[in-house]
Amino acid sequence: MINSILLSSTAPERLRDWYASAFGVATERTPGEPGYDVLDFDGFYVMLDRRDDVGSANPEPGRVILNVEVEDARGTARRLDEIGTRWLAPLEDRDGSWFATAVDPDGNYVQLIQLSEKMKAEMS
Repeated sequence: MINSILLSSTAPERLRDWYASAFGVATERTPGEPGYDVLDFDGFYVMLDRRDDVGSANPEPGRVILNVEVEDARGTARRLDEIGTRWLAPLEDRDGSWFATAVDPDGNYVQLIQLSEKMKAEMS
């Protein structure tokens, strides 16, 4: 079972602050050194690690895309606009489901998803 992902960064605090502001997720710091900032997306954990063997921006951001299912895509998109987020693909309605792709401060792609009730029913 996959339950987490590790994002390495030259500035993990910047990522932590962006994700916490963008999605209102709880953050905590693991004990010990080096320690990680951990973002809790309802039981899926994004761990942020400081590394000096990565660049300050992801050169291939399409390789891994974080999908974040939200209850209110329009509200989340407004919050992302308020914090100055750059968009790869703006929010759009696709047959009642909402999708957008934001770019986090390290250049990683983050896809917002709000599935319609019809789509959720078809998937279950």
